[in-house]
Amino acid sequence: MDDRIIEFVRGMRASGVRVSMAESADAMRAVELLGITDKELFRQLLRTTLIKKSDDFAAFEELFPLYFGTGGPPLQNALEDMSEDEQAMLKAALEALSGRLQKLMDWLTSGEGPTREELERLAERAGIQWADSQQEGRWVTRRMLQQMGLAHLEEQLRELMERLAEMGMSRDAIEKLMGIVEANREALIEQVAQQVGRQIAEQRANRPNELFGSDLMHKPFEALTQEEANILRREVQRLVTQLRSRAALRRKRGKAGRFDSKGTIRANQRYGGVPMELKFKRKKLKPSLVLICDVSRSMLSVAEFMLRLTYELQDQVAKTRSFGFYSDMEEISPVMSGNRAGDAIDEVMDAFYRRSPQHYATDFGRSLDTLYDNWLDSINSRTTVVILGDGRNNYNDPRLDLIKDMQQRARRLIWLNPEPPRQWGTGDSDMLQYAPLCDQVYMVRNLAQLSAAVDKLMAGV
Repeated sequence: MDDRIIEFVRGMRASGVRVSMAESADAMRAVELLGITDKELFRQLLRTTLIKKSDDFAAFEELFPLYFGTGGPPLQNALEDMSEDEQAMLKAALEALSGRLQKLMDWLTSGEGPTREELERLAERAGIQWADSQQEGRWVTRRMLQQMGLAHLEEQLRELMERLAEMGMSRDAIEKLMGIVEANREALIEQVAQQVGRQIAEQRANRPNELFGSDLMHKPFEALTQEEANILRREVQRLVTQLRSRAALRRKRGKAGRFDSKGTIRANQRYGGVPMELKFKRKKLKPSLVLICDVSRSMLSVAEFMLRLTYELQDQVAKTRSFGFYSDMEEISPVMSGNRAGDAIDEVMDAFYRRSPQHYATDFGRSLDTLYDNWLDSINSRTTVVILGDGRNNYNDPRLDLIKDMQQRARRLIWLNPEPPRQWGTGDSDMLQYAPLCDQVYMVRNLAQLSAAVDKLMAGV
């Protein structure tokens, strides 16, 4: 049970819930004192010791049944209340049926369902290794049930009932058997769904270099309803907490630095080489950022969440300047640093759309010209330039020469694009021309991808 609780804690952390080592230890001690026989007491015990915020209750309630079961009835053994003659009839009837569903019929009548290893093999054949959300998990569950043969179960059961009746089994015995089989069928479906959910949660927990959250985190920005967008706005604060924790860990690891041979030689010339005083190069782990953000209508939802993340993570950046562009470029740093996140973003968006109320007004080439005329001093060899945009320019001059020059001036040039690569170069997209001029290009269709990209920016990789 200790191992399962540890797995559960890792799953909670992967879902964005902060659980400290002390809280994990408290949970272990409480379980040791009160035991696990009372399922509801056990659930309340873990919730009390591991959850600090009401916002985290939903993640707890989603994951608890995946790791510790739902408490539903187990599969029943249909043979227990049968006479020896009835058991012999059932065995003979099952052997006469098609062998393709023999395993499924054994599970449904014996009460001994598939082992965890069998479920894991079925899940792998169904593609669980590619699933990353509970919505995709439901698809994997359906595939597993199809592999087991549940789609053809009704036909098999009718044939089984006919054979048992021909052998002389009573109507009451057959109806009782069918009732047990139906109950076992429902329990098996629940068991499969629980196994799939747990494997997805474990896959998330075993990938520490990525950020995960609810299924909503993986939904494309353009498909979000207003209610879903509001939920994700509240989720940003949890993401920021994760990003800060990861940044702090990187700084802790980077304090020692790497050996500086030239610095050591220079420092020890006064000693004649004896004794030797070692010097180390310490990496500056707080990046200096210039954010250039497309705030056109097609980019509105992505831009909002990027600005929210940037605003909340200002303490993790050595220096930052933010610019927005639509028909032209403007600096938005003063607005972003002087208001609450929500108010600042509303003010930025309102200002741009008052000046350019028409649709299809994006002109990145003209915006780059304005940047070079007014704020070129913001980009130097210590700066990471981040462009957030879809690369669509309404057939205006893309000014590739300025992007190339910017990449040479800056430490790094990163492009974040919500469109998948298959759409680059279609219509008015200039992305196929922009991409080779960048150091990295990341697709950011949803908040999970955007968070992972921001984490890489903070890491300076």
